[in-house]
Amino acid sequence: MENNITFEESLARLEKIVRQLEDGDVTLDDSVKLFEEGIKLSGICSEYLKNAQQKVEILMENGTDTPDVKDFKANE
Repeated sequence: MENNITFEESLARLEKIVRQLEDGDVTLDDSVKLFEEGIKLSGICSEYLKNAQQKVEILMENGTDTPDVKDFKANE
């Protein structure tokens, strides 16, 4: 990944943008700019999650050519 922002920073900024847009206290031009930034941040978060999923699949490999992918259950 070629960005200098962490997943947590991206997500926090994205949440702030959503709150600003939901409040409706920004101009139309600013709303469009915030939306554009949000789309970029969403892509960054998505890339982080995709990479994390790939790492988990590799770690769970069961010795064959295909990973042993299991559903994540938080309470286990």
